[in-house]
Amino acid sequence: MHRAHTIYKTLTGPQGQRMGAWLLTKKSTAPVACAGQQLRVYTTPVTSEPFLNGSSSAYVEDMYNAWLADPSSVHVSWDSFFRNSQEGGPGYQSPPSLAPMGRNEMSIASFLPAVGGGGGGAVGGAISEKTIDDHLAVQAIIRSYQIRGHHIAKLDPLGINSADLDDKTPPELLYSHYNFEETDMDRSFKLPSTTFIGGKDKQLPLREILRRLELTYCRHIGVEFMFINSLEQCNWIRERMETPDIMKISPEQKRLILARLTRATGFEAFLAKKWSSEKRFGLEGCEILIPAMKQVIDRSTDLGVESIVMGMPHRGRLNVLANVCRKPLSQIFTQFAGLEAEDDGSGDVKYHLGTYIERLNRVTNKNIRLAVVANPSHLEAVDPIVQGKTRAEQFYRGDGEGKKVMSVLLHGDAAFSGQGVVFETMHLSDLPEYTTHGTIHIVVNNQVGFTTDPRHSRSSPYCTDVARVVNAPIFHVNADDPESVMHVCNIAAEWRATFHKDVVIDLVSYRRNGHNEIDEPMFTQPLMYKKIKKLKPGLDKYSESLIKEGVVTAAEVKDVKDKYEKICEEAFDNARKETHIKYKDWLDSPWSGFFEGKDPLKVQPTGIKEDTLQHIGKRFSSLPPNAAEFVVHKGIERILKARMDMVGKRTIDWALGEAMAFGSLVKDGIHVRLSGQDVERGTFSHRHHVLHHQNVDKATYKPLSNLYPDQAPYTVCNSSLSEYGVLGFELGYSMTNPNALVIWEAQFGDFNNTAQCIIDQFISSGQAKWVRQSGLVCLLPHALEGMGPEHSSARVERFLQMCSDDPDYFPPESEEFAVRQLHDINWIVANCSTPANLFHILRRQIALPFRKPLILLTPKSLLRHPEARSSFDEMVEGTEFQRIIPEKGPAAANAQGVKKLLFCSGKVYYDFTKARKEKGLEKDIAIARMEQVSPFPYDLVKAECAKYPNAKVFWAQEEHKNQGPWTYVQPRFDTALSGSRDVNRPNATESGGWFSSIFGGRKSAPEPIAPASTETKPRTVCYIGRATAASPSTGSKAQHMKEVAQLMADATALK
Repeated sequence: MHRAHTIYKTLTGPQGQRMGAWLLTKKSTAPVACAGQQLRVYTTPVTSEPFLNGSSSAYVEDMYNAWLADPSSVHVSWDSFFRNSQEGGPGYQSPPSLAPMGRNEMSIASFLPAVGGGGGGAVGGAISEKTIDDHLAVQAIIRSYQIRGHHIAKLDPLGINSADLDDKTPPELLYSHYNFEETDMDRSFKLPSTTFIGGKDKQLPLREILRRLELTYCRHIGVEFMFINSLEQCNWIRERMETPDIMKISPEQKRLILARLTRATGFEAFLAKKWSSEKRFGLEGCEILIPAMKQVIDRSTDLGVESIVMGMPHRGRLNVLANVCRKPLSQIFTQFAGLEAEDDGSGDVKYHLGTYIERLNRVTNKNIRLAVVANPSHLEAVDPIVQGKTRAEQFYRGDGEGKKVMSVLLHGDAAFSGQGVVFETMHLSDLPEYTTHGTIHIVVNNQVGFTTDPRHSRSSPYCTDVARVVNAPIFHVNADDPESVMHVCNIAAEWRATFHKDVVIDLVSYRRNGHNEIDEPMFTQPLMYKKIKKLKPGLDKYSESLIKEGVVTAAEVKDVKDKYEKICEEAFDNARKETHIKYKDWLDSPWSGFFEGKDPLKVQPTGIKEDTLQHIGKRFSSLPPNAAEFVVHKGIERILKARMDMVGKRTIDWALGEAMAFGSLVKDGIHVRLSGQDVERGTFSHRHHVLHHQNVDKATYKPLSNLYPDQAPYTVCNSSLSEYGVLGFELGYSMTNPNALVIWEAQFGDFNNTAQCIIDQFISSGQAKWVRQSGLVCLLPHALEGMGPEHSSARVERFLQMCSDDPDYFPPESEEFAVRQLHDINWIVANCSTPANLFHILRRQIALPFRKPLILLTPKSLLRHPEARSSFDEMVEGTEFQRIIPEKGPAAANAQGVKKLLFCSGKVYYDFTKARKEKGLEKDIAIARMEQVSPFPYDLVKAECAKYPNAKVFWAQEEHKNQGPWTYVQPRFDTALSGSRDVNRPNATESGGWFSSIFGGRKSAPEPIAPASTETKPRTVCYIGRATAASPSTGSKAQHMKEVAQLMADATALK
C-alpha cells in the first residue's frame, strides 16, 4: 500500500486542494474560450456528464438546438436534461444502485461512525477532509506493519542484535508519522478488506488497531510476504497471521512441545556427558529445531504427504537422526566408539551420514518415509541433490503435483546467504522438469558463521533474502518462543500444501558452544558469549512458563527428562556390545530388490535385434504423424531425410547411435532422462530430440517419446544455465531408481569444473563414503579443435586422477576380468570413437548388475565426420562394447613388420589415420583405440602389444603432456607390459566386497606374470603429444594448426 499512501499524501485536486476536500467539493469547470470563437458557458458540472466526448458533442448540440426551437420535438429525457441544466442543477442523475459494492470499495456513508468520535467529523452533513485523510492513514499504517513490521520484531533471543542488521525503526510504523495525536487513539476506524486483525469486528479504535498489529508483526514473528505478486497469497498469509487468537494452542499441544524439546535437549546433554571431547556439531542454542521439524512433518502428513526427503548441514544432524527420524540410538552411539567397519567402503564422519526410515507417525497415525541425504562438509552442496531425489520420487510415484512427496532443506545462516548453489537450486524450483512443487527451508540462524559476524558475511539485511527471488514467504521467528515457532511451522506446511511453492522458516537462535564442541568462541565473539553463558536454555524457559500456567508441574518436567536419559543409557549399553560398525545402516537411498537374485558377474547383452534398430531409426527419422499440420523447419527436414537414408543403408552416425540406445532402453521399460544446457537441440545442433512447429508457439513433437505405445517415458529437458545445481539435481535423480538412465550433458566439457564440488564430493567418492551407488552419465564434449582454451578440454586428467584403481596392480585374468574391474572401480571414464560403441556403453549402464557413474567424453567435429559411422552389424545381438578397438588395416596383416604401435583415444584417431594414409605408412604403423580409459584394459593392452613384437609402443594424445590421459596411462602401461603386480596396498580392502568372496582375497606377494615378450628388457611406452602447458589450448588459430602439424609429424615418424 506504499503507493496508495503516497497518493493520498500527494494527490491534489483543482487549485491544489487536499484529496478529501477535492472529493467532497463541487465546483464547475472553468469556462475555456478559443481565439475567434464566441464564449459558451455550460452551467452543468462536467463531472455529471460522463457521456460527453468528442464524438457525441455534435449530436448533443443538434438535440439542444432542436429543444430550443420546440421542447416537444425531443424525447422527454432530453427535455428534462436541458431544463435541469438551464436551472443550474445536474443534467442527469443516475438512479440509486442496490447492487453490492465491489472488493476494496466502500460507501462514503461508512465513514460516518468516525464523525462522532471527535476530531474532524462532519460539518453540516458533509464529511471533513481530516476524516478521510485519517482513514487513509490507518490503511497506510496497517499496510506498513504488514510490509515493515518484521524490522522491529523481537527476534533475537540474546537481545543484542537486529536480525536485519539495522537498529532503526521505520518511521512509517510510528502513528505520529501520520499526524495522529493521543486524542485520536480512541477514535474508531473502519478496517479495510486487506486485514484480518478485526476478526468479526468491522471497525476498531486506533489504539486497538495498533496493539493488534504490534502483537502480529512485531513480537516474536517477523514475516516478509508483501513482495509476493499475488493478492490471494498475501491475503492467505494475512489471515493466518492476523486473525485474533490464531496462535492459541491447547494444553495437550503445549505438553507435546515440551516433551519434544526435552528429548532434543537431553540428547545433546547425553552426548556432551559421554563424549565431551568429541566433535559432534551439537544443536545447543537451537534445540527447538527438533520440535519444529516434527511439527512440519506432522502437519504435512496430515495434509497427505507420505515421503519426505531432507538435506541438512552437520550442525544438529545426529539429533535430527535420533529424534526426527527415530534412528536407533545404539547405532548413533556406536559411531563414537571408533570400531572397524563390517562392510565395504572408507566411510565418513558421523555428522555427514544419512539414513532412510519408514515409520509410523504417532501424532497423525499415518506411515511416513523419511530420508536424510548424506553430505560432505561443503555446505549447501546437498541442496540440489535433495531436489533431484525428491523430483525422481514424485515422478516414479506419479505424483505430478507433489502432494505425496516433499523436500525439506535445512541451512545455516552464513551458508544460506553465502553459497551460490542456494541461488542455483532456488531457480530450479519452478522449472517444469525440475520443480518439486515446493520446498520447506528451515534456517538455523546462529547469527554467526564459524567466527564471522553477520555484518561481515552478507550484504543483504537478512540471511534469507535469496528466497525473495522466487516469491517465497519468509517467516523469521525467535527460537526461544516455542509456540511461535510451532505456529510458523504450521503455516509453512499449509502454504506448501496449498500453493506448492517454496517457503522459508528462519529460526533466529544462537550457538551455545563454538563452531564445534572443542572450539573457543570467546576469541572472536566475546560479548555475545558472555551473554550466552548467562542465558537460560530454551527448555528451562519454556518449562517454567508452562509451570506458571499450570499446564505441567515441576515433577512432570523432571519425569520427562529422567525417562529420556534412561532411554539413552540403555542404548549406550547396547552400543558397547557392538564390535563393528555397519555402513549399510546409514544408506539414504536403498534399492529394494535390485541386487537380490542377480548373478554378480553377469552383464546383460547390449546388442539388440536388427528389427528394433530399423524401427527406432525410422521413427526417429520421421516427421510427426500429422506432418500436414505440423510445420517443421526446412533444415530439420533435410536432417531427418539424411537420417532415413542412413537407416536404409544400415548405417548410423553419432546422433542415431545415441537415439537407438535411448529408444531401445525405453522399449525395455527403462526411463531415460537427458538434462543439461541446450540438450534438446544439442550444443552442436546434432540431436534435435524436440521438433518445434514453425508457426505455432510451444507446439512440439518428441520422436523418442512416440516409438512404442507401451514404452517407458523419455525426458529431455533444457536446464537453467547452471552446472553445479543441475548436475547435483541429476545425481539426486539417479539415486532413486537404479532402473533408469539419467544423463547430464555439459554444454562444453570444461564447464564441468563449475560443478567440481558435486564431482569430487559426491560422484567420485559417494560409494566409498556412503555405500551409495549411482549410474549417472556425464556427457562432456571434448577435443582440441582450435576453439580456444575454454572450449577444448573436458579436463579428463582430473577424472582419471580420481580413479581408485591401483596403477601397479594387474588383476587376475579370467573370463570375468572386465566386469570385476568395473565393480572395483569408483567410476568409468571413456572416450568413444564410434557410434556403435556409444550405443553399447550407454546400454551397458543398465546391463550391469550394479551401478557406476560414467564419465563419457563426447566429440564435436566427429559428430558429422564421414568416417565416424557404424554399421548395424556392430550393434545387433552378439555384439558388445569394445574396451579397445584394435588395428584392423594392413598393419594388422603385417604384425611382424610393424615398427610403431600407437595407442590413442577419441577423435584424434581419425587425424592419425589420415596422416598415416597420406604418408603411405599403413603397413608400418598400427593404431589401437582405447575406448575405455578407466578401468584400464590391462588384458587387451597386453594382448595388442604382443601382436607387434617388433614395434615401439607409444601413447599419442592431442592434449598437453601434463593434461589428458598420459599421466594416468603411463604407469599402467608399464604394469601391463612388465607384468609386475605390487599389491601391498594399504586400502586394498576398500573396494573389495562380494567379489572378494568370489575371487578370493588378494595375496600380499603373488607370483609375477610372465612378461608379454621375449625381450631381455621390458617394453616401455613413450609419449607423443603437445608439450606441457598451463592452458588447455592456444587461442591462436595459426598456433593451433602449427601444433596439429607437429603432432601428426611426431605420430607418423618412424625414427
